[in-house]
Amino acid sequence: MTTLALLHTSPVHIPVFDALRDADYPGLGLRHVVHEDLLARARTHGVEAVADDVFAALAEAAAGADAVLCTCSTIGGVAESGAVAGVPVLRVDRPMAAAAVRAGPCVAVVATVASTLEPTAALVADEAARAGRPGDWLQPRTVLVERAWERFAAGDREGHLRLVADAVERVAGTADAVVLAQASMADAAARVSVDVPVLASPRTGLAAAARLCA
Repeated sequence: MTTLALLHTSPVHIPVFDALRDADYPGLGLRHVVHEDLLARARTHGVEAVADDVFAALAEAAAGADAVLCTCSTIGGVAESGAVAGVPVLRVDRPMAAAAVRAGPCVAVVATVASTLEPTAALVADEAARAGRPGDWLQPRTVLVERAWERFAAGDREGHLRLVADAVERVAGTADAVVLAQASMADAAARVSVDVPVLASPRTGLAAAARLCA
């Protein structure tokens, strides 16, 4: 059996990706590695301050795996830059960013953690460059959903998703696509009624990682 290792910064993502695997890739083995401290320290001290520990966590995850998927958008860029001999590493939000660029230049990045906004906006810009778009083509907008992360951390899932959905409804009218920057926000996509794509990372990220394992 092929094995995909997932590097998480919260254990709440484990059942989400297990359910997606069961629905879409029942023959794929998943191994979950959780390091909650990486996100906490990245939020306080910056992403570069935890880079060495991210690389160590990647090496731990890669042992015996065919590929590694980093599910945290804050540390995703650092994780993707980490070289693990013979094991490809993918950040979960890259396929989502590529889809956002295909939708048009006005991309709204919505996050509940401030430290996620810059890495996700940079990822969207990178995907625009990969698509051959000129440097001034992209018109990004970043939106921080105040108080939503505190509700998520307190276990108030409904309150968290309601705040995210409200923010998406407000910003969608001025965007070609809305990006839900964190995997924890994914279920908010089904709670809005807007005329533009509202993109989440778990399903498309898992699909891309599963292809790496094939």
